[in-house]
Amino acid sequence: MHRIPVCGPEGPLRVRPDASRTAAEPPVRAVLFDFSGTLFQIRPYADRIRDVLPQPVGDEAMERILNGLEAGLADPVVVAAQRARDVSPEAHRHAFTTWYASAPELAPVADDLYAQLRSPANWLPYADGAATLRCLAAHGLALGVVSDVGWDLRPTFAHHGLDSRFSSWVHSYEHATEKPDPRLFHHACAELGVEPAATLMVGDHPAKDGGAAGAGLRSYVLPAGAAPGAHRGLAAVLRLAGIDA
Repeated sequence: MHRIPVCGPEGPLRVRPDASRTAAEPPVRAVLFDFSGTLFQIRPYADRIRDVLPQPVGDEAMERILNGLEAGLADPVVVAAQRARDVSPEAHRHAFTTWYASAPELAPVADDLYAQLRSPANWLPYADGAATLRCLAAHGLALGVVSDVGWDLRPTFAHHGLDSRFSSWVHSYEHATEKPDPRLFHHACAELGVEPAATLMVGDHPAKDGGAAGAGLRSYVLPAGAAPGAHRGLAAVLRLAGIDA
């Protein structure tokens, strides 16, 4: 496996003897995908909240609840709970239920909202995901999932008929670490039998998914904010993999 050179602020500390020769970039042979915000998005918060609260929630009350959740993101207690959130199922549950409970109306149903998070039916595939995966597989590329998450994602993919496309599943909680730890990316590459240099990581988080580049992979970071079920712009992945679709 290629050793990534140690770099100072201006560039590599040591230059390999063969560095003057331009190496041909190997073709992409495998693609790794993040989960949330990349291939899937959870149902809208307003819909989920209305499902778990015992009383009807009007638009004005819903806006107040959502404002409470937004404010909770800056609450020191919530912020502290997010640290190392995805290294274990327990930490993951604590992080999310702490955040949900920061909105007073949701404190009694924080566990119900967390159960929704783990339910496959609450996750919607992006509209162009299935076709993109089908095309990549048809061209012989190996596919894997690398996700910072607190539970097994395979039932969610299976619920939507997408699990059979993947040959590697790397869940952060099973390795007690989070992206961009190189070990997660390298584990997926090893399971797929493909060198990091011939592997593309696709995600929506610049530091976590884009950090795959520091592990010797190529990376493509999608813009944030796509609505559940929308087209995600995944056709770009085909172009980066050298496929004319």
